[in-house]
Amino acid sequence: MFVSGIPLAEKLLRTVLVYALVAVLVRITGKRGLAGLNTLDVAVVFLLSNVVQNAIIGNDLSVTGAAVGAGTLVFVDSALNRAATRSAWVSRMFDGTDTTVIAEGRVLDRALRRLGVRRSELEHAVRVQNGDELAQVDHGVLTASGQLVLTLQLAQQSATRGDVDRLSAQLARIEAALAARG
Repeated sequence: MFVSGIPLAEKLLRTVLVYALVAVLVRITGKRGLAGLNTLDVAVVFLLSNVVQNAIIGNDLSVTGAAVGAGTLVFVDSALNRAATRSAWVSRMFDGTDTTVIAEGRVLDRALRRLGVRRSELEHAVRVQNGDELAQVDHGVLTASGQLVLTLQLAQQSATRGDVDRLSAQLARIEAALAARG
């Protein structure tokens, strides 16, 4: 139960290599996959974990082997995440860069196709960010983390509490000036 069937160094190497392979595969699929998982994506995640399991554990079914594999995965992931926060190059390598999908109110269909983003996803992002339709968007970006961030045209943006307070103060000054005249 606790005796590992393969040498420790092989277990570590297998785990690191499989982690690297999966990281490259996820990176190749692009940012769209990070924006939200659909039914097909969830199926792939479940199946992928089963497919790579044997590559990590080999013929080793021991608790010790599982602990070494799990510990290695967590350590490598943590180390790479920390490296990405310290190095722009590492961050770009694993996360990529932001991609403009709407420029000056125009949807960039070529960028959408390359990223695998549907117009319906853009439309949903507009509604989530207080817009009604794509025509109201001035600029849109799919961030490296997979979030769609849209900037509505100035005329379409909601008033902030500060905007309302400034208008209220201005209205109060106008009323006071009119009252002083009358």
